Amino acid sequence: MNPPRTFAHVDTWVFDLDNTLYPHHVNLWQQVDARIGEFVCNWLNIGPEEARRIQKDYYQRFGTTMRGMMTLHGVRADDYLAYVHKIDHSPLEPNPALGEAIAKLSGRKLILTNGSVDHVDAVLARLGLATHFDGVFDIIAAGFEPKPSPLTYQKFLADHAVDPTKAAMFEDLARNLTVPHALGMTTVLVVPDGTKEVVREDWELEGRDAPHVDHVTDDLTGFLAGLSPR
Repeated sequence: MNPPRTFAHVDTWVFDLDNTLYPHHVNLWQQVDARIGEFVCNWLNIGPEEARRIQKDYYQRFGTTMRGMMTLHGVRADDYLAYVHKIDHSPLEPNPALGEAIAKLSGRKLILTNGSVDHVDAVLARLGLATHFDGVFDIIAAGFEPKPSPLTYQKFLADHAVDPTKAAMFEDLARNLTVPHALGMTTVLVVPDGTKEVVREDWELEGRDAPHVDHVTDDLTGFLAGLSPR
């Protein structure tokens, strides 16, 4: 096996949003997950159990439940995003230490998310990180084609003029690091710290030993702080 890639050459730092820039145990995504289930239930006029099965099936097959609902059931993205992101962001707390660690990184900092810009703005405002990023590439910018689609990463790289061989990607889902690693990015998987219960599917927590994962951390702030500024 090749040794894990390092960070000395990195000039662009790319971050996922949910369960990456805030701890898994906040379970903010659990609220979104519940809203998605409600949307599927209402749109297809089915019971919660069947809606849950469809929701998770589409999530795995299409990258997001939204993409499955758009493709198979004619859902409008605007309606879906407005509904599922109508959540309570108050569990998020300011994280000045993370902000300081991000600010010390040399180069651009970008967000690449399957969520919407509105959701990104709400999360960053609660975390106190809004001023630390140079751009956001959301599901709308991706043409509603979610990670881990190769097309999404290619469009992101083109839109923001990113050289993947000089970039690092931080993600909470190992499958979303497969393409970035193949493109030459240094990859970091952000995992739960084990101190509190997290609500995730088993497959979402897999992949720590995957060859496309260069580094694993359960403390993003500490990990970033440990990268010497250049």
